Amino acid sequence: LSQEFTLKSKGVRAERFYAVKDVSFSIRRGEVLAIVGESGCGKSTMARSVLQMPRPTHGEVWFRGVDLASLRGKQLQQAMQGIQVVFQDPFASLDPRKRVVDLVAEPLDLQGVDSKDRRAHRVEEVLASVGLDIAVHGHRRPRELSGGQCQRVAIARAIIASPSLVICDEPVASLDVSVQAQILNIFEDLRTELGLAYMFITHNLAVAHHLGDRIAVIYLGRLCEVGESDAIYRAPMHPYSAALLSSIPDAQGASEQIRLLGDPASPVRPPSGCRFHTRCPRKEEVCSTIEPQLQEIQPDRWVACHFPLFPEGVTKASIATHQPAPEPDVTEAVGLTSVDPDVMN
Repeated sequence: LSQEFTLKSKGVRAERFYAVKDVSFSIRRGEVLAIVGESGCGKSTMARSVLQMPRPTHGEVWFRGVDLASLRGKQLQQAMQGIQVVFQDPFASLDPRKRVVDLVAEPLDLQGVDSKDRRAHRVEEVLASVGLDIAVHGHRRPRELSGGQCQRVAIARAIIASPSLVICDEPVASLDVSVQAQILNIFEDLRTELGLAYMFITHNLAVAHHLGDRIAVIYLGRLCEVGESDAIYRAPMHPYSAALLSSIPDAQGASEQIRLLGDPASPVRPPSGCRFHTRCPRKEEVCSTIEPQLQEIQPDRWVACHFPLFPEGVTKASIATHQPAPEPDVTEAVGLTSVDPDVMN
């Protein structure tokens, strides 16, 4: 999957750049894939590409056996009913003129559920599942709620349509720490109860480890590392993953602490070779000329680095370089398939 944009400035020639380039991953049914990276790395762009807002410039987005990028009109609208989204700012994502019961019921209106009794029962049910009493909060407007309560309403609105995948774009970043824990617990409970899959976007590796089954680390629009949550949190192999872990106070991560050099590069003019090499303390000459591809170092553990941080028992000679990518499983919840065959599916 790639997403290209045009940067226009007055008096300056328009420039084309990739916010996301050649990324491929899949989310299994009932799984939480946490997307981690700093601001501006392309996390939200990947999420919006899945939602077809805008459509990806290159690549495919497979959901329930159908390529969403190939659909239009009512076909796309029908296919997208199985995907819902929870945004970062709950106040901006909710219509300030509507009451809570109407906000939560809106997806049912779009699906054509015309029975008032069914709608009222379903709204009361989902509000209770996120910890809100319809008698107390149902007729309030967003301005009469706290940030945590607004985010609960947003979650209720997302799950009322019975989706199989919920895209969470930093849903706890704007909340107090105590409220963050409550919201994360709601996500976990709903996942267990409803069998939901999450594409959970965050810049906090601790949150990703707490909620995610797997973690995908992204830097300047390219995937750096993908693997099981515990494995990456315990022993990151990419220097950028290790640097993110080093920034967490008292984190139990890799023994080698990584400190980043310089400032982040511009996504409009990314460095040649490895995009991370300008900030990497382990860089060599090859890093500035050849862009590393994702390689499977361990089962279900993929790293894009010329000089990864090897865990005990793994050597550079044991890496299978540039393994052919497996065919995507279209029965999984969602898969983004790159047009580059050298990149992991």
